[in-house]
Amino acid sequence: MFKHIVLWQLKETANGRSQSENAHALKEKFEALMGVVPGLRHIEVGLDIMGGEDSADLSLYTEFDSRAAFEAYYVHPSHKALLPFLREARAERRVIDYEI
Repeated sequence: MFKHIVLWQLKETANGRSQSENAHALKEKFEALMGVVPGLRHIEVGLDIMGGEDSADLSLYTEFDSRAAFEAYYVHPSHKALLPFLREARAERRVIDYEI
């Protein structure tokens, strides 16, 4: 199994929306990938509720059948379609990818 985890800090405003509106929109966009992208076994999107100094605004936790399935996800048209919106909204990104 291959796991892909991402944490984002979002800009205060982007895409004509507030940070909170963008976070909710991104949650919907990522969750819509389940059942669309082959090999995507699990997806979970979290919105920060604590608002701490070191908190990320948005998290993405995904599990794939294999590294090859992740690589296919990365170039899948449905994933690529949400990237312009995400890139405009994000201020910072941290990622970890690993196999178990």
